Amino acid sequence: MPRQEMGEPYIRVTSPEAKELLDSLVDSALIDVRAQDEYESGHASGAIHIPVDAVLSRFDELPKDKKLFFICAAGVRSGLACEMVAALGLPSDKLYNIEDGTPIWIENGFPVTYGSEA
Repeated sequence: MPRQEMGEPYIRVTSPEAKELLDSLVDSALIDVRAQDEYESGHASGAIHIPVDAVLSRFDELPKDKKLFFICAAGVRSGLACEMVAALGLPSDKLYNIEDGTPIWIENGFPVTYGSEA
């Protein structure tokens, strides 16, 4: 069940919860914040690739009218990305951290794309 920890400016979700929400919400986007080589080795289909170290400089590329689901390998970098965009003014009820990461997304059999395509 989606949850928000005390003091965190985002909502924590698992891969299955995120997949269900992404499928049911028209106003959502998935952001993969891993490094280029990690992204190309397999990522959630449709994910926008913005490495965590580029989130601040590429903030304008984020669709701010949507709920944003951030994913990395294990939930650490995606949590950091959520904190960064929250600090720039995005509301916490629009920010989701997929805390179990891409390996679990893939393990669950959810759609995956390889290479640099979204």
